[in-house]
Amino acid sequence: MSRDRGSAAVEFVLVVPLVMALLLAAVEVAVAARVQLEVTQAAREGARQAATTPDPERAVAAVRSALGGGDAARASVSVVRDHVVGGSAEVVVRLRHRVAAPLFGGFDVTLVGRAVMRVER
Repeated sequence: MSRDRGSAAVEFVLVVPLVMALLLAAVEVAVAARVQLEVTQAAREGARQAATTPDPERAVAAVRSALGGGDAARASVSVVRDHVVGGSAEVVVRLRHRVAAPLFGGFDVTLVGRAVMRVER
């Protein structure tokens, strides 16, 4: 009976790191997905602003306001807008996101959000 307990303890010690790594990977994927949603929503806010005002700086400010915090300073924003009503206003937001920072120094991925709306004014 004590041999069974000993082998169970060894199996537990061998399996726990694998389970913890899988759990950490799931959390990292969830965080990256949340940040991707934030980047896409910020692009929508910028496109909404670009569609209603001809000043691209206001669209960039809307994107940075939607992102907030440290992400706003690290984001790259591009605005392309037609100057005719009915044309398109496109905002692309790029943000480098660090994944798995606690393990091995992590690595960066570039998250991209893009939104296009019709120019209203």
